[in-house]
Amino acid sequence: MNIVVLDGYTLNPGDLSWDALKQLGSCTIHDRTSPELVLERAREAEVILTNKVVLDRETILALPRLKYLGVLATGYNVVDAAAAKERGIPVANVPDYGTPSVAQHTFALLLELTQRAGHHGQTVRDGRWAASADFCYWDSPLVELHGLTFGVIGFGKIGQAVARLAEAFGMKVLVHSRRRPSDLPASCEWMELDALLVRSDVVSLHCPLTPETQQFINAERLALMKPTVFLLNTSRGPLLDELAVAAALNANRIAGAGLDVLSIEPPSAHNPLLTAKNCLITPHIAWASRAARARLLDIAVENIRAFATGTPRHVVNG
Repeated sequence: MNIVVLDGYTLNPGDLSWDALKQLGSCTIHDRTSPELVLERAREAEVILTNKVVLDRETILALPRLKYLGVLATGYNVVDAAAAKERGIPVANVPDYGTPSVAQHTFALLLELTQRAGHHGQTVRDGRWAASADFCYWDSPLVELHGLTFGVIGFGKIGQAVARLAEAFGMKVLVHSRRRPSDLPASCEWMELDALLVRSDVVSLHCPLTPETQQFINAERLALMKPTVFLLNTSRGPLLDELAVAAALNANRIAGAGLDVLSIEPPSAHNPLLTAKNCLITPHIAWASRAARARLLDIAVENIRAFATGTPRHVVNG
């Protein structure tokens, strides 16, 4: 097999090994590929792996040797899966690799918003504690999570993992999903979306991006939330109406936001959330622990091996 990785750097900036992939055939790995170079680099490929490089209909139809498309992520919107299916090309993704890491990062954001350990640690390094007249100080209210209500929107594996962490902190968990889960834990309460937004002290998004969820956290829904609510998004940036969220933060209509994703990445310098009050943004790293990336690479390799033996798995356009 002739294998081409179009954008391997974010998956493996050097701390993982490509050896298992290279054992499957001739392998060319590019750190990054700009749109104008896709056809040139992929022309002879039988297997293409992509993370964020777009493979649209025109590109897929222009690659006569292509037999398999692997997405180095769970979301596969960068690939025209329907066009690939027309040519009999399976598109496979990598599900479930990042569940523990994304759940952990969700709470890292929440804990920084409520306890601000990172901020206060930096003030100590800056000499503020040494110069303090008192034995302690804090710059904003410190919020105890125990007893608060945690609203989870989307109850797949990540949403379920986040719910378990919330319960470990002594929080009451409310759940909303497109369909009411048949196996909802007895400790969780399923609610309609708007009712969940009214009751929650924390709202955490773990749902897919669909036409129905695009910008579904908008001005009207933000107005339903408590002024003390913390909004978390480690799912997809376009779930938020970013102008509306920035306006709510700046007007103190919500207490804070912890975001790992934005609608455009990297963001424009003019994105209103970059300067919004009490808005903590990390650069799409919830998935990126070494353990999660190692699982991702292992699953991607196993996907190709399964395809080569005639038993493809994790195919999203079958």
